[in-house]
Amino acid sequence: MRDFVGTSTLVRLALRRDRVLIPVWIVVFVSMAAGSAQASIDLYPDVQSRVEAATTSNSSPALVSLYGRIFDPTSLGELSLFKLTAFGALLVALLAAMIVVRHTRAEEETGRLELLSAGVLGRYAALTAALIVSALTAVLLSLLTALSLIAVGLPASGSFAFGLVWASAGLAFAGVGAVAAQLTEGARAANGLTAVVLGVAYVLRAVGDSSAAWVSWLSPIGWSQQIRAYAGDRFVVALAPLALLLVLVAAAYALIRRRDIGAGLVRPRPGPATAAASLRSPLALAWRLHRGALAGWGAAFLLLGFVVGNIASNVDGFASSENTKEMIQKLGGVNGLTDAFLSTEMGMLGLLASAFGIQAALRLRSEETALRAEPLLATGVTRAQWVSSHLLMALLGTGALIVVGGLGAGISSGAELGDMGRQVPRLLAAAVVQLPAIWLVTAVVVLFFGLVPKLVTAAWGVFGAFLLIGQFGPVFGLPESVMDLSPYGHTPRLPGGDFSATPVVALAAIACALALTGYATFRRRDLG
Repeated sequence: MRDFVGTSTLVRLALRRDRVLIPVWIVVFVSMAAGSAQASIDLYPDVQSRVEAATTSNSSPALVSLYGRIFDPTSLGELSLFKLTAFGALLVALLAAMIVVRHTRAEEETGRLELLSAGVLGRYAALTAALIVSALTAVLLSLLTALSLIAVGLPASGSFAFGLVWASAGLAFAGVGAVAAQLTEGARAANGLTAVVLGVAYVLRAVGDSSAAWVSWLSPIGWSQQIRAYAGDRFVVALAPLALLLVLVAAAYALIRRRDIGAGLVRPRPGPATAAASLRSPLALAWRLHRGALAGWGAAFLLLGFVVGNIASNVDGFASSENTKEMIQKLGGVNGLTDAFLSTEMGMLGLLASAFGIQAALRLRSEETALRAEPLLATGVTRAQWVSSHLLMALLGTGALIVVGGLGAGISSGAELGDMGRQVPRLLAAAVVQLPAIWLVTAVVVLFFGLVPKLVTAAWGVFGAFLLIGQFGPVFGLPESVMDLSPYGHTPRLPGGDFSATPVVALAAIACALALTGYATFRRRDLG
């Protein structure tokens, strides 16, 4: 048992460090599920409207690939939450894996775990503590989600089954994160490896839902989906991801004994001999640090844009009842259901691009805490050059992502509707208009970095609050003054809506002011 000595202490430390991050994301997930369920109860008042909507969804390969198949067309609960079943499980899985990596590999990378290990700390303590915190987060999130769904009027059995869908995916990928943390030498590499495995799992699930059903059983996301909440409630299927968790945890424990602290089993590949010559400026270094993540996000945005554009051609059939049509129209556009759908989906692309912007801007803090910024600033590089290089990569990166997503949506939608010349520029404009709100959220990171660097990850909490207010404010009946706090609520609703330059300019000006304030305060504080 001495290998586990100090586990309880590390659990308390991890919970203290994540005392803002974990509660915020739990609130976001619970509100997302409850809000979706509450809104859908009025959309599908009778069985016929549910069957029509489910049939339309199941007949669209793009919808089935993106969200999954609706197994019981008469089920209000399944129809209300089918967009959050597989996709929500993916997000919970990503959160659970990142928590494990954050409290294992990231702690080794910064040297904090080595200092702790100099005291009384067992070999398995850090990994065990990270798994406990990750598992507690997934289970608590899922339990509160189930209770919220019961509160809005959905059946108890199906609600707990839905919670189990999310929990089982989170637990399975907590194990994936544990193994990835042993294989790599950096937290970013571990998160990247986990994201690749998660992407493959989601693609296998998509292939299984759209063509060969047996392929879904090769994916942990597919296993979670096969619990079939509100459509049979097959709780026994959750044993599969739990078994995977046990296997992966055992493998991670075995791998720990085969490596030194701070090292990974897979050694990083040395760069080319000419690499140093290309790093002639802080911007060149920032590009080298961000380019891998940007490439991965770019591919995902292009694919997502194609899927969104393809789905747009089926929106009229999906909105089978008058209540459904009225709800979709309220979500955005004013010139038809297709424009309303595309407007809403462009907003979702903006939210995802904001996540990249936050991640990229947070690199400032990780470089500082890893003690890589100090020797760089000891040269001729100024603080202004260093901060602006990473900020520029975050701003240009989000711009590139949103353009790629809009271009993919425009090409796909134009091909489906037979009007490529009109749809491409319209959706490019609808995508680009999201940028001021995205940049404002990115600038919040810079503000926190300068003012309160130890709380810089609270920017994720601000993003979560903006997301809740913007996406679910009307559902929860929040006053207009509260909903105006979200920058996403001021973005013009394109395509189909009226464009006004005033909110766009105002958001850009606020973003500029926040970034400049963060930079000014960073110049006056010590590193560390």
